[in-house]
Amino acid sequence: MAGIKLGIISLATINVIAVFDLTGIAAQAEYGLSAIFYYLFAALFFLVPIAFVAAELATSWPEQGGVFRWVGEAFGPRWGFVAIFLQWGNCTIFFPTMLTFAWVSLAYINPNLTLDAALASNRADTVIAILLIFWLAVVATMRGIKTSSTISVVCGLIGTIIPGLILILLGFLYLGQGNPVQIQLGLEQLMPQFTGFSSLVLATAVFLDYAGIEMSAVHIRDTANPQKNYPLAIAVSAIFIVTIFILTTLALSLIIPVAKINLTQSLLIAFDDFFHFYGVPWAGPLVACALVLGIIGQLTVWLAGPSSALVVIGRAGYLPPWFHQLNQHNVPSHILLLQGLIVTFLVIAFAILPTVQAVFQILTQLASSVYLIIYIFMFSACIYLRYTQPNIKRPFKIPGGKVGLWLCAGTGLLSTITAFFISLFPPAQIVIGSPEVYLAILLTGTILFVSTPLIIYALRKPCWDAHDTSTRLEPFAKKARALI
Repeated sequence: MAGIKLGIISLATINVIAVFDLTGIAAQAEYGLSAIFYYLFAALFFLVPIAFVAAELATSWPEQGGVFRWVGEAFGPRWGFVAIFLQWGNCTIFFPTMLTFAWVSLAYINPNLTLDAALASNRADTVIAILLIFWLAVVATMRGIKTSSTISVVCGLIGTIIPGLILILLGFLYLGQGNPVQIQLGLEQLMPQFTGFSSLVLATAVFLDYAGIEMSAVHIRDTANPQKNYPLAIAVSAIFIVTIFILTTLALSLIIPVAKINLTQSLLIAFDDFFHFYGVPWAGPLVACALVLGIIGQLTVWLAGPSSALVVIGRAGYLPPWFHQLNQHNVPSHILLLQGLIVTFLVIAFAILPTVQAVFQILTQLASSVYLIIYIFMFSACIYLRYTQPNIKRPFKIPGGKVGLWLCAGTGLLSTITAFFISLFPPAQIVIGSPEVYLAILLTGTILFVSTPLIIYALRKPCWDAHDTSTRLEPFAKKARALI
């Protein structure tokens, strides 16, 4: 990894690729024009606080570990380990939904065929195609940070950013020509209609859409002039992310009726409808292939980041020796293999279940709940550390002193807790079966992911420490060590 230095543009691009995801815009399109409200609300009270908090924490504690370092400094290594494990576990939960979207893109030959019907008639091919895409991303990640970063940037540009810009352009052309649209356009439509917590569940998915902007902190040692460039890269990517999310969601809403929006297919249908309208139906398969590349790019980002951070923590004595293995490219091969096996199991289970859209929503909401816990840790840690370690040099500091800290991190903490509570309700827009079963699945899954690292931490042994100086974690502050 020596000699690889990321600049503002490279780091911002990694952030955009890690965060911006076209697969989630269909959920927000359910809200029509009021989706703008949800995106801006979540940006103001969630994304901006995350960006500021991540910038302060990453530049003040640039040591290895990312969220483990930040949470560990505040509340001790036990909870730091829980935070980094949840970051890794969140990816594992969310990968099957990303892969399902990739398969929809590959299999998108007949847009009138529902995904459930396609899965029921061709399950074996579905599983093979999904797993082939996933394991290609795993193999690419195994080649090291230079290869995975290049693939993630190139595939992200081709398969995520460019299709997003094409969708926005098509939407502007369609609207500008005065064609009939499927949403009501008016100032009164900007405000959401609140009919209970269940009506807001899909809106909380915006928080998951924005999640991950702090993940690039694992690359802070590979960043040129990180104290200056990291906060700038966060700011540039945050502005771009909010803008492109809003515009792509509205473009999809223009041509797909709200009643016909499907979480797994609507994006492909929107492209197909636009291309047929403009007489270029042959462009649909090209965009579908590009979207698959975008998924591969995202997979490499999310495979590389949390796994690289987790192996450093594991080698410091938090995971058994089997998980310490690094290949010749300094990549945590055993952790990636374990993650691959878990994802393979989930994909097979995902494909054989009868109602794909409901399972898609449940897994997405579970991933959201798990990630929101990480942000509760992050916001709390930032506030706590400002009081317990006030003399630490902070190259970037949330402006406004203690008042600014509470307005930023405190607002982010409150909105995150609220979103977590709302996410436990079944969405009104999707038939998911029994609400009790839905809640039981979410709570069981969340408890399982939180309790697993706590059990591992309680069972840790001295022989788990690899005593590897090249990946050695710097010691926590004395107060944090006292919390062990």
